[in-house]
Amino acid sequence: MIALALATAILVTGPAHSQPPVVATRDTAVFAGGCFWGVQAVFARVKGVVSSISGYAGGKVAGPSYEMVSTGTTGHAESVQVIYDPSKVSYDQLLEVFFAVAHDPTELNRQGPDVGTQYRSAVFFRGAEQQRATNAYIAKITQAKRYPHPIVTQVASLSAFYPAEAYHQGYFDTHPDQRYIVDNDKPKVNALKKQFAALYNGK
Repeated sequence: MIALALATAILVTGPAHSQPPVVATRDTAVFAGGCFWGVQAVFARVKGVVSSISGYAGGKVAGPSYEMVSTGTTGHAESVQVIYDPSKVSYDQLLEVFFAVAHDPTELNRQGPDVGTQYRSAVFFRGAEQQRATNAYIAKITQAKRYPHPIVTQVASLSAFYPAEAYHQGYFDTHPDQRYIVDNDKPKVNALKKQFAALYNGK
């Protein structure tokens, strides 16, 4: 009886140990690099990105509005939540795009014509691995002297992400001829096409 019970236990528990590990097909990254219209437009055109959503992160006010964040008093930064397929694009590749074409990481609390802490450069990591990868990437491009000025990107833990109002989503595509878009955001998308042709999804 003991032998039979042991054999039964082996039959029951054995297959569970032979199952292949579950591989995640979705992961999330959150970046802030000035006005979210252009950052969102860039990541929406990266192969492997499932969705990019404009919103707010880094502050202490729950459910902030655009008007509240624009005052610079909430602590939030205009941010973009990037949901992606790691089998098609890696977190390190997203970092490359973010630092190379989505914004200027050397501008402190501003991007181009937009000034204030809500326009700061930041990476909001979702775990120790993203934190490690982000710090390692910044160290690498700093050592390589990629920029003439110091990188001022904040690297902080993500506490919450709040999607922005509906009219901000896909703003680049719904207002292609607006002067702000033409002057500030179309050059970012064009730089993505040129510098990351293999990652560009053709949109």
